[in-house]
Amino acid sequence: MNPAHSFVCGHPALDFAATLRARRSTRFEMLTTPDRLTAWYVESGVVDAVSPAQEGDVEQAKTVREAVYRLVTARRLGEPYDGSALTVVNNAARTPAAVPQLTPSGRWTQATPEEALSLVARQAVELLSGPDVPLLKECGNPECTRTYVDRSRGTRRQWCGMESCGNRIKAAAYRARKKPTA
Repeated sequence: MNPAHSFVCGHPALDFAATLRARRSTRFEMLTTPDRLTAWYVESGVVDAVSPAQEGDVEQAKTVREAVYRLVTARRLGEPYDGSALTVVNNAARTPAAVPQLTPSGRWTQATPEEALSLVARQAVELLSGPDVPLLKECGNPECTRTYVDRSRGTRRQWCGMESCGNRIKAAAYRARKKPTA
């Protein structure tokens, strides 16, 4: 069974890019099935409900995810954007997005997988052209490749999340300090 999706990056587009974990080592894929993709869209809060996805939707989502990751990485490092990644994200953002509806109980957004992906792509465009760009950081855990928005006091946050990477790294450092020297 796959673990639940986690949302520690501070922005839906960054959490979407993080659905492929540990890119430099073991590479752990979170979007393994159409059901996992639709679950991500709902759990992330991008939409409230999604019609069932197909395998093609998963492949398209992975293509957009990788383009978002390349653009975020380039922006974070102050490097030029990859042209093909720009095209992928912009094309996805051009697709009609789901339209929120007002109901007696509040806002409700029903989407197709393509409309939900368009919302994620639009969020990536907003992030990468907005005021949070200087706050983009990569997790300090060498195994982790998540990028997050650092809104901490003094922008001194080091980990994508304490529950995931921060505790693991701090515990390893503690064990290393307490290890008896031979």
